Amino acid sequence: MSRVPTLTAFFAVCVCLGCSPDVSVPTPQRAVDPEEAKDSVNPDSTAPAKLTLTSPSFRSGAPIPKRHTADGENRSPPLALAHVPTATKELALICEDPDAPTPQPWVHWVIYKIPPDTRTLPEGIPHPANLRIPEGAVQGANSWGADSLGYRGPDPPKGKLHHYHFHLYALDAPLDVKSGLDKNGLVAAMKSHIVADAEIVGTYQR
Repeated sequence: MSRVPTLTAFFAVCVCLGCSPDVSVPTPQRAVDPEEAKDSVNPDSTAPAKLTLTSPSFRSGAPIPKRHTADGENRSPPLALAHVPTATKELALICEDPDAPTPQPWVHWVIYKIPPDTRTLPEGIPHPANLRIPEGAVQGANSWGADSLGYRGPDPPKGKLHHYHFHLYALDAPLDVKSGLDKNGLVAAMKSHIVADAEIVGTYQR
């Protein structure tokens, strides 16, 4: 019989003496489902971006600059619209103050029939009912009366902080309406046509 130990015997001796070779064995890994991996990276990768409304003049939840208020120039703030749904045929916007000491929120601006490709509302939109910028857009009555059209800025009583909600609506059909609608008239006309909405909220206090 040969005196040369076999390889098997060598390993057996090493194990017995506690000097087993440093051979690491990788831990078995669970196979990853491709669909599961895709969802874990970006579960909303195929979802359309949500309609957004922002302003270069103020952040949502921050104070509205004085020039956009009754204490300043009463100029409407510039607004930026993004991620408008492809199904949109018209846009509309309402600005109101739910903190006003009145039974219903005090309406500061009603503007509608805004073309769907509009991405900015410039600062200081004038008060006529029919607008050239955005072309085709019309304005309605605010809470200062039926003859008061267009934007009128924050004008709160002294003391309490007021919140001004700019609501943007994307509509799936053109509205068959004239200029001069008040908020309630516009809301009724938009019923069942809203496909997306967004808002930005500014504050003001005296």
